[in-house]
Amino acid sequence: MSLVLDMMWSSILLISVCGLVQGQFRDNPLVYTKRGLIRGLGSDQGYSKFLGVPYAVVDENNPFGAAVRHPGFDKIFEAYKSTTCPQVENGTVIGTVDCLTLDVYVPSIANSHNRLPVMVWIHGGGYSLYSSSAYGIPNSLVRNDVIVVAINYRLGIYGFMCLDIPEVPGNQGLKDQVLALRWINENIEAFGGNAKQITVFGQSAGGMSINLHLLSSYESLFQKAIIQSGPALSPWALVESNITVPLVLAAALDFDTDDIHEAIDYLASIDPHTLTKLAYDLQITSVDGIRGTTPLLYPCIEKDIEGVEHFITEDPANLVSNKIRNMPIIIGDVDNEMTFLYGDADANFFSNYNFNLVTLAFDFGDNLEDALSNVRHFYIGDEKASENVKYEITDFASDFIFNHPTQRMAESILDTDAKTVYRYVFSYSGNRNYRKLVLNLNSTGAIHEDELGYLFDSDIFSRDTVTPEDQLMVDRITTLWTNFAKYGDPTPGTSELLPVKWEPITKTSQPYLSLDSDLTLEARPFQERMTFWDDFYRSHRDQQKRFQGSNK
Repeated sequence: MSLVLDMMWSSILLISVCGLVQGQFRDNPLVYTKRGLIRGLGSDQGYSKFLGVPYAVVDENNPFGAAVRHPGFDKIFEAYKSTTCPQVENGTVIGTVDCLTLDVYVPSIANSHNRLPVMVWIHGGGYSLYSSSAYGIPNSLVRNDVIVVAINYRLGIYGFMCLDIPEVPGNQGLKDQVLALRWINENIEAFGGNAKQITVFGQSAGGMSINLHLLSSYESLFQKAIIQSGPALSPWALVESNITVPLVLAAALDFDTDDIHEAIDYLASIDPHTLTKLAYDLQITSVDGIRGTTPLLYPCIEKDIEGVEHFITEDPANLVSNKIRNMPIIIGDVDNEMTFLYGDADANFFSNYNFNLVTLAFDFGDNLEDALSNVRHFYIGDEKASENVKYEITDFASDFIFNHPTQRMAESILDTDAKTVYRYVFSYSGNRNYRKLVLNLNSTGAIHEDELGYLFDSDIFSRDTVTPEDQLMVDRITTLWTNFAKYGDPTPGTSELLPVKWEPITKTSQPYLSLDSDLTLEARPFQERMTFWDDFYRSHRDQQKRFQGSNK
């Protein structure tokens, strides 16, 4: 019987590989992976897709703890539909805990004799929102002859409770990503991918995840990285563990206990939609972005527990990682980041703005009254805080949360002997600026998430109204990103499409690519404002919590 099965699998594998060699997938392509057979969907756009492929399994008895790798398939797995992890979308709970899946998009030219570079997308959403398919389909990336894999990972209470106990040590969502990357390394060659040429890219929480992967204690699972608006030195990148979360949730469900283990056991029995909505209503997983606060459930610095595989046990500011050495990295942001939270704020919000932003407390200790006075004066002078200076206030928030942490992270990566570090600022404003379109904001430049409309094709964009200028930006940014995945250099040569050579930063110069209507190579983004923050951090170094040791 075993011989018959072996012959059957060999025949199936031969059929699959032959299809790949010919450069064509059948209408319902079959791929034989180390975990079993997977059937995908063909398309008329020159690629096939395999949606909702499971890479790991959540423990039903403890859905807040470690997941384990998926055991594989006895029968053909039909990969026809993406999944979503539990979350609240427009007031309604969607998703399932059985969500540790990935989507694979494979160009028809991929085969065992023509293995393509692989780009792995990690979505953002504040670690409580979105999914592998939230921003749309990577059509333009795949057309540049790369395989794109988009992954799901647990969010909110299921992915980021950090309780300092073996059952729920913290960072479960990040550890899900590790399992996904391991699956890709083990199985991507079955799709015609090159497991030795993997680039991870992600935005916001996805970018921060990638930055943390570079610093984590896990093995190296990729060769290149693109960090979009996600520096690990942002005060939004990490929070302290909070052991009260399960107690608060249990109490809200009329289960009173002071024992974390009892609370976790009880919460594991609650319907995931009920628990997800409760955490949202209690503002445990909802972002009060207007005040600048972060959710309670973000990545954390884990306690070093014996026998528990940890992700990160020290602050990124204190870490030096061998994984960064000799790695090409792109890191950047957009020119008006915090407009995505401040753009529709009312006059009362700006009139009561005190420049503390709450998030300063994450980076610094107390007794900063004089320093905060200097910050305020630098951005608005002697003006009263009001709607008249809303742009200056927004600049302050953008600088503190994104721009200066991006600069510091780029410099830190360079000091760790990365092969090359490329900086960019995306400032193009067109009809596909993702977040401005969703929020219906009419602001200058680009805001947080705006560049994603030029990397992915979303249903929110009308295909009949793509302007030549927007298409040019789509072609440019997807070519830059895929060039980087192929060659480790976004501009291996100049052309009519990419007329500027993108130079990496050095220890004496900070060039950056300005992604606007015209591509230009500029020197040091936001220079005057960044110099102010350089001096601020230097002057108040002793008060920074980030330099006060690890949590071992």
